[in-house]
Amino acid sequence: MEDMIKFGIGFVTGRPNVCKIINGTYERLINQFKDYDKNVELTIFILFDLGYQYTTRVDFYGIIPNVYKDIKVRYITPEDIEEEKKKLIGKEILSKQDTELFFGHGHAKGRNTLMYYAKKYKMDYLLFWDDDEYPVACIKNKETKEVIWKEQDNIARHLKYIENSDITIGYHCGYISPIPYVELNEEIDEKLFKQYIEAISNEVVSWDSIREKFVKDNGITYADHDIADGKGAYIQKNEGKGNYVVGSTLCLNLKNIDKIPAFYNPEGARGEDAFFSIGFTDTKIIKVPVYHFHDGFLKYTGIIRRNYPKTLRKIKATDEEVEQRFLKASRGWIRYKPLLLYITDNENYKEKIKINHEKLKKSIPEVNKLFHDNAFDILLEDFEQCEKNVQKHYNEFVRVNEIWDKLKRM
Repeated sequence: MEDMIKFGIGFVTGRPNVCKIINGTYERLINQFKDYDKNVELTIFILFDLGYQYTTRVDFYGIIPNVYKDIKVRYITPEDIEEEKKKLIGKEILSKQDTELFFGHGHAKGRNTLMYYAKKYKMDYLLFWDDDEYPVACIKNKETKEVIWKEQDNIARHLKYIENSDITIGYHCGYISPIPYVELNEEIDEKLFKQYIEAISNEVVSWDSIREKFVKDNGITYADHDIADGKGAYIQKNEGKGNYVVGSTLCLNLKNIDKIPAFYNPEGARGEDAFFSIGFTDTKIIKVPVYHFHDGFLKYTGIIRRNYPKTLRKIKATDEEVEQRFLKASRGWIRYKPLLLYITDNENYKEKIKINHEKLKKSIPEVNKLFHDNAFDILLEDFEQCEKNVQKHYNEFVRVNEIWDKLKRM
């Protein structure tokens, strides 16, 4: 038997749903290595945020005893984070301001904190896994139109490729985007909705991809049969600013930690994976043939218990809580759009900011018609505020990577 492989699974979470995922999948995680020729030790890291859904810490301690038989579980509590920050300040490794910028909760700080702890506990690899994703692929039967479900060896497939790369990234199926399904030109004017999507669009979300899913599959992304069977791994071309990955199923080779940048997002924004990707320098990335089903509206949590539906329904804007999910996502995207443009196309930054502002201004009233109030008006304020602070956000983006470089050398 070869030396132990220490494989970390990281959850940055604010939803107790994470316990259901771990309880419902731990046997599958262990079974992936039954006939494996190497000794793999799994450690699950749980960094929970009590402010996200106003939960209590008891909500995150619902993991059943059986999980602990074969898997290590490490909670990263608010007290742990504060203690670690004090140590780094006391040893004069970081300033208080630096610790506040790097450690904590939220999309980027949470991932940075998990990377730090994975390094501290000497993990070889770390897989980020979001709390609304399940290791299963949904494939559409071409004849019956019913859904075929195929469970995925998500850890084993990443491990197969991560040993000879710096980063591996898997695929998503299901409800990839929190944009609800709408009937174009019936519920909403397509031209104006197109302008709205273009205004909030980013390296992953685009109008063409959204429209295709609406027209073809009611807003659902179905898995490719061959990819779900583990065929078709390939090396992503390293094209610098255009070589983007997403934040889950994202696996990091911590043996090659110098090739791993830090995460960043402006306060209240998303984009942590975009700014992570911008930091790549000669980073070898392999696209791994494995899926996670993204339950973006948490309408199919029964999948964790193998309650597989025969069909997947449209998630309409009128569904309960969908408006808030869509609004929250839109605000998160628009708040990092100025910095994304500033970094990736600085030469045309002012012109693109002006165009983006106009698209928002014209399209928001149309989007508001889908709901009961004018909640989406706030996006203009968000956008203008983040545009004013773009230089500050850029300086933070640079600094957070300098901090991570210091911590890597510890």
